[in-house]
Amino acid sequence: MFRRNLFAAPLLALPAAARAQGFDHTLRLILPFAPGGTSDIVARLLAPELTKRLGQSVVVENRTGGFGNIAIDAVAKAPPDGHTLLLTDTGILTTAPSLFRQLPFDINRDLVPVTMLIYAPYILAVHPAVPATDAMAFEAYVRANRDKVNIAHSGIGNANHLTSLLLAQHWGVELTMVPYRGGSAAVAATVGGEAQMVINGATATQPFVTGGQLRGIAVTGPKRLAALPALPTFTELRYPAPENGTWQGVLVPAGTPPALVAQLEAALRASLAVPAVQERLAAIGGEVRAEGAGPFRDWLARETVAWGAIIKANNIRLD
Repeated sequence: MFRRNLFAAPLLALPAAARAQGFDHTLRLILPFAPGGTSDIVARLLAPELTKRLGQSVVVENRTGGFGNIAIDAVAKAPPDGHTLLLTDTGILTTAPSLFRQLPFDINRDLVPVTMLIYAPYILAVHPAVPATDAMAFEAYVRANRDKVNIAHSGIGNANHLTSLLLAQHWGVELTMVPYRGGSAAVAATVGGEAQMVINGATATQPFVTGGQLRGIAVTGPKRLAALPALPTFTELRYPAPENGTWQGVLVPAGTPPALVAQLEAALRASLAVPAVQERLAAIGGEVRAEGAGPFRDWLARETVAWGAIIKANNIRLD
């Protein structure tokens, strides 16, 4: 019996140590998007790894609606004890202040960055019925059929909607842009033929391109995707917004003790370093970018200004 207890002690120590450091009940990863999108994929990859490192169960909650404001507000008003986390495409945090005259929260006042998680480029993809196999042919098709081209996106004012808008302006056309509740729904609509085109994160879109349900045309980001090397980058094509993409990050309520924020950052960084997690993310076009709270905060400030100018120039409001 002594020997059995001796061997069991290390297994019991991890949860006990985690509780002693302030984590004493289930943690919630709250997402503003529906299942199947990039945030959901990342959250469900990380939840079991975080459970191991924090000694408490980590559950994923999808709270859609309100441009993500429902989920963001829930986290902003949650107890600042490290047990409620917002995992999101951070683009909605940088556009919301310019899209709404009033918000039930202040991103800078009510939320604290923990770390960015990953970057994944956008893939510009089309339904296979579109008679164009490369960017030049698709541009010509769009100009000749502007009344027949619908662009699916994850919601008015989201970064992929604004990227689509900038691209249409670059082509000199006005196209019908149709909002859906999240990137996965926009991709599904394009696969189903409701829309002819989608610009969305590679993590949720690449499987449909490699599987032949969509046809890839181009990608954002600094380099071509390893899984789709024939697709040129926006930079190569001289398209606008070449560095846009889906940036996934984690924030917690303001007032969360710095020691807990640091523990969460370390746990997230360690989880992202697991080879199986990295392989899965790489396979779907994601790149780990866990640089910590400081760079994340600077990125939010910079992007909020940049997107605000674009939103103002196009007179986009949601209230």
